[in-house]
Amino acid sequence: MTELTSSSKRARPEFRNIHALHDLPTYRLPPAGWVSILHRISGAIMFILMPFIIWMFDTSVSSEISFAKFTSVFNAGVGFIPGWFVKLVALAIIWAYLHHFIAGMRHLWMDINHAVSKEFGRSSAVVTLGLGSLLTIVLALKLFGAY
Repeated sequence: MTELTSSSKRARPEFRNIHALHDLPTYRLPPAGWVSILHRISGAIMFILMPFIIWMFDTSVSSEISFAKFTSVFNAGVGFIPGWFVKLVALAIIWAYLHHFIAGMRHLWMDINHAVSKEFGRSSAVVTLGLGSLLTIVLALKLFGAY
């Protein structure tokens, strides 16, 4: 048996525990990682706000009187909750739906075409983030009365 000298050994990678307060703020997550995390967050937002979504749908289509109540909640608020806050919650639902839908279509496209290269993952993640943000901004401007 031959012994390996210390100079002929390859350097082994050092594995250490991650210190959350020190290492996580400097970690750069790739765009695909952001899309993945935001996909989960958007799904959770839609699930948690489901009672509000059902209330909005039910109130807006029940009758003319309930639709007037619905629009007054968005304009003047309800109880101690101001109207702008209701609009922000609705905007969170809009963003969650748009991001979840676009990211879901991205995942379906990758599953159908087996497009899992690093380049496609990065470019499709950037398109997902950009398109979701752009559509949310356009709908936010409409929601808050810019046009």
